[in-house]
Amino acid sequence: MIDNSSRIEKMTKRLTENLSPSHLEIIDDSHKHIGHAGAKDGKGHFTLIISSETLLGKRMLQQHRLIYNALGDLMETDIHALSIKIH
Repeated sequence: MIDNSSRIEKMTKRLTENLSPSHLEIIDDSHKHIGHAGAKDGKGHFTLIISSETLLGKRMLQQHRLIYNALGDLMETDIHALSIKIH
C-alpha cells in the first residue's frame, strides 16, 4: 500500500494557507480503491472534511473551486479522487 502521508501534508499546508480552516481532516481512502483503474497511476483517493469562514455563504460549486484552487497542481499530480464534506 502506498504511503500518502507526504501528500496529506502538502494538501494540509495548501488548504491551511489558502482557506484558514477552523477544522481540517483529510482521510486517505486509497486502500478502498486497490485494483480500480484510477488507482493504477499511483494517485490517491481522499476524503476532505473542512470548516472555513472562507467557504461560508458560498454555493457548493464556488466552495469546491476554492478548494481545488488551493490544492492547485496536486489535483493533477497527486489526487485521483477527492470527496469533499464542508461543515
